[in-house]
Amino acid sequence: MKSILLGLLAETSIHPGSGRSTGFVDLPVAREAATDYPVIVGSSVKGALLDLARTLSMDRLNETFGDQDRAGALLVSDARLVLLPVRSLTSQYKWVTCPHLIERLDRDSSLAAVNVQVKASLPLERGKYLGSGNADLFLEERQFGHAGPLPAGLSQFVGRLIAHPCTGARLDQQLVILHDDDFVWFARYGLSVNARNVLDKEKKTSKNLWYEETIPPDSLFYCLLAERTANGTLESVKDLFKDRPYLQVGGNETVGQGWFAVKFLEEGQK
Repeated sequence: MKSILLGLLAETSIHPGSGRSTGFVDLPVAREAATDYPVIVGSSVKGALLDLARTLSMDRLNETFGDQDRAGALLVSDARLVLLPVRSLTSQYKWVTCPHLIERLDRDSSLAAVNVQVKASLPLERGKYLGSGNADLFLEERQFGHAGPLPAGLSQFVGRLIAHPCTGARLDQQLVILHDDDFVWFARYGLSVNARNVLDKEKKTSKNLWYEETIPPDSLFYCLLAERTANGTLESVKDLFKDRPYLQVGGNETVGQGWFAVKFLEEGQK
């Protein structure tokens, strides 16, 4: 079964809705049940690809995506988080990740047969970080001490998931690895929550105020695409992006949210 990795770099805020409220947030983002990491479920990614394929009048549409009578040839995984932008009080924002996310990326890369040399086992204490420099790092209101440099080859590989070379070139200076327990705090509480409102047309008073959670621009996700048989399905999907390598996923498209820049990593690619 042939498979490829699809890198997804958020160009705008992203709202993959969960369909249920949590506390004061009326519209939270979808999250993995066990880890609480933000996630874009595979059905949303597949639906976005299908919408793009319809717009571009793709051949063999039903064969690729399926219909109510049969499954399609294209297999789509959930889009998993790799890097989360976090505000730094002492520098430009940092791209934050953790050993667990790196381990998952390593495992999924092996499944897609993408050549990668990433050290998945990273012993790291809570309150410490791996990254450039040697000074204490302040992320939001939390302080982290320096524990060492990034693992060799990590920023180079993660950069291959980013569509823009100039953006990937910043990883050496902005990529930071935190302990799993420290990272999940930012994944749970570090996302933007925005107030949105509907005004009465005549009185201009509030009719419906709600709070909506979004994933910030420059977040990096990836997903696995595979084909059941060697029938050219993946090549057809890649052709959807040959002129415009962007994909809209999630809600609030009419207010500019949900846009990703896409990058493919294929089997055996170095």
